[in-house]
Amino acid sequence: MIPETHFKGWAKPGPVPPGLASGVTVEPHETLDAISGHFRLFQLRDGHRFSTDDILTAWYGTSWCPTARTALDLGSGIGTVGMICAWRLPGARFVTVEAQPESVTLARKSARYNGLTERYEIREGDFREASERGQPCPQEPNAIEELANTAVRAPVVLRPNEKFDLITGSPPYFPPEAGMKSDHPQRLACRFELRGTVADYCTTAAKYLAPGGFFVCVFPTEHAQLTRVESSAKDAGLVIVRKRPVVFREDEPPLVALFGMMRADDLPEWFRGRTWEEPPLIIRTRNGEIHPEYSAVKLAIGFPP
Repeated sequence: MIPETHFKGWAKPGPVPPGLASGVTVEPHETLDAISGHFRLFQLRDGHRFSTDDILTAWYGTSWCPTARTALDLGSGIGTVGMICAWRLPGARFVTVEAQPESVTLARKSARYNGLTERYEIREGDFREASERGQPCPQEPNAIEELANTAVRAPVVLRPNEKFDLITGSPPYFPPEAGMKSDHPQRLACRFELRGTVADYCTTAAKYLAPGGFFVCVFPTEHAQLTRVESSAKDAGLVIVRKRPVVFREDEPPLVALFGMMRADDLPEWFRGRTWEEPPLIIRTRNGEIHPEYSAVKLAIGFPP
């Protein structure tokens, strides 16, 4: 089968994966969607779908750690961040950790479709050291409390001696009590802090970063939320070395920011209190069109502008 080389005038870059010839099939409740070049991503029709936050996290991490040989994606969900990073870093080996079985199943299908199985390991479990859990399958998927309180011990998914040049994460933003209880369970865990907070992401990243390694996450910039990510980084022994606010529509305030962190011990003492704040990245212009820079970002991750 000859792969499609163009999409609406845009030439698809990058390697051509085995695709459906790898033996995976698209089930009626799933979709198979373009993500990077010829890479595609399996998603549930009515579940969690990849977002701008995922795209930006992968782009930012691979832009500022372009020589990574090993990479870890925490709370990897359906694999969006990891798959984009793997497309951008063809020589790197990946480990991803996700607690939801349904998301793990989708990610494994995507890895096979994209020909990544030899360098892309998907581990099912909770990455938190102090409170590892199994993978809950609640009878009532709309109950946040059942998801949040399920605590079955699970095998350790990260070994103490493992180190990674690049670690990425897109932590959930909100406490469970802030959520709508009628939401889909897969989406709940991506939005609400059912299995960890930004502090857990920072603590885990600090533990598993290789010397000179780089950790990237996305988080809201509202004052209380910004305080949370800043204090979480400091408590974990991390320094936010660069930060880029994200404006979803021109002339509006930024709602989230991308944070690039390194371990304080890997930096000169005089540099540890410094953060370079970059100009905001604008997603859409004031008239609703895709901003030229965001079009360039999408091209950089193998997505049509």
